Amino acid sequence: MFIRSYLRASTIEQDASRANDTLEQFALDHGQRIANTYVENASGTEANRPELLRLLKDARRGDVLLVESIDRLSRMEEPDWRTLKATINSKGVYIVALDLPTSHLAMKVTQGDEFTSRMLGAINDMMIEVMAAVARKHYQQLRERQAQGIAKAKSSGAYKGRPIDADLHARIRELLAANLGVRATARHAGCSTTTVLKVRDQVQQIS
Repeated sequence: MFIRSYLRASTIEQDASRANDTLEQFALDHGQRIANTYVENASGTEANRPELLRLLKDARRGDVLLVESIDRLSRMEEPDWRTLKATINSKGVYIVALDLPTSHLAMKVTQGDEFTSRMLGAINDMMIEVMAAVARKHYQQLRERQAQGIAKAKSSGAYKGRPIDADLHARIRELLAANLGVRATARHAGCSTTTVLKVRDQVQQIS
């Protein structure tokens, strides 16, 4: 069994590796060590996250995907979450989240009798689904509140919009000009694929 930790933050201003020490200590407390760590700055709503996809490509049956919480793994809409969950299940990978005690059983090499393991596995799977739904709902509510705030600011003439990161956009244009793909550009620039696509569209419009 290999422990593969996944660390995610939404923006490049946030420290995606913030919880690394906590995950490492958790693994040690369970008599394990983290074999590989995958870190990226990307929205939890995106399905095509390069580091998450690399983790799943590297993973083997019986490995553990270790996260701080389920919302670090997914805030995706249900169809995308179903696809991701199906991929994880097909690989035979166990999801373990620090804030989900029912998932911690997977950290044990010996998991008891088959009936107990299956029963606890079913309970854990249900809890993961609940936590994923909560993360999705929380994100949707956050976006709704943001939209309401923006609409209110616009109506009062106070909304200025989000400032453009000129240095980041310049870096993206350089990488695209070097014929890097969208995902590779996002990885090298340290931003989301959505930002890369937005800059690419702007370049194409100018051209």
